[in-house]
Amino acid sequence: MIASSNMVIVATLLLLMSAASHVASFSHISSAGKRNCWLHSQATDLEMTNNGRSTTESPSFVIALTREEGKNGKLNKALQSNSNIKQIISSSSGSAMEVNEIPCIAHADGPDSDILGKTLSSSDFDYVAITSPEAAKVFATAWIDEGRPKVGSVAAVGKATQEALKTYGIDVAFVPSKATAATLVKELPTLEEATNEGRSTSLLYPASAKAQDTLQNGLEERGFIVTRLNTYDTVTATWTPEEESLAKSTTVACFASPSAVKAWVKNTAQLDCPRALAACIGETSFAACKKNGWKEEDIFYPEKPGIDGWAESVANALQCLAEDKC
Repeated sequence: MIASSNMVIVATLLLLMSAASHVASFSHISSAGKRNCWLHSQATDLEMTNNGRSTTESPSFVIALTREEGKNGKLNKALQSNSNIKQIISSSSGSAMEVNEIPCIAHADGPDSDILGKTLSSSDFDYVAITSPEAAKVFATAWIDEGRPKVGSVAAVGKATQEALKTYGIDVAFVPSKATAATLVKELPTLEEATNEGRSTSLLYPASAKAQDTLQNGLEERGFIVTRLNTYDTVTATWTPEEESLAKSTTVACFASPSAVKAWVKNTAQLDCPRALAACIGETSFAACKKNGWKEEDIFYPEKPGIDGWAESVANALQCLAEDKC
């Protein structure tokens, strides 16, 4: 009887240890999918191994690049070469990074697109202010089509816009110390020639129809005469079922504009999934994320906008996930 009782006790202990081991293994997968409803929903289908990991487990860090199609290459390159991201991946046992292009916006003609060329050839401006690579493309195309008329000094909001203009042979006379419209407003000097002639400095602002009035209102408050033309528009991109699936598995979404933020919110509204962390190119996109429901601690952005700083913001978001603080 004693021997029989001992065998029952031993068998019971073995069953309990086996159950505890299974629970520990499953908890590892559930934790990895904390911000990823796709991973969480697939957890029961994962094949467990002795060390609690799955041979078919999806990457722990899934990053979405949301600029329009074909314009995500620079950020992708910066992510792949970022030393902090490499360190995070290597130190997170069993983790991997997946980067997906999921365009949130597309561009369309604005209400003033037809008159931009005529305005360039028939009017004189002291400055032309260009505030994005897309604005640079629209402006340069109209300028070339009109026969490359003489225009005023060109001010670019940042280095990326400056580089875009240079590809069309357009020299940039002014770039602010920080790539924001507010900084451009503060730092753009009035034209000495205009002052000597007793008139206000004039500026042409070819803009997105959805651009805020920060630049226009700020310069007018300083005494500039601003002519704003809404030369293009940003519209929400329509996602394919594949892109919806990729969005559902995203843990960090990268945003370069308020339009992209709004489009992400709109396109993910019907997807039953927790919201991804936000990695923003600058404070304007950061503010848009806050306005659209992100908690401040779930948004990451650099003090100075730019591709390298943006990649570092992604690294900070990944670090937050790796430490299970987000």
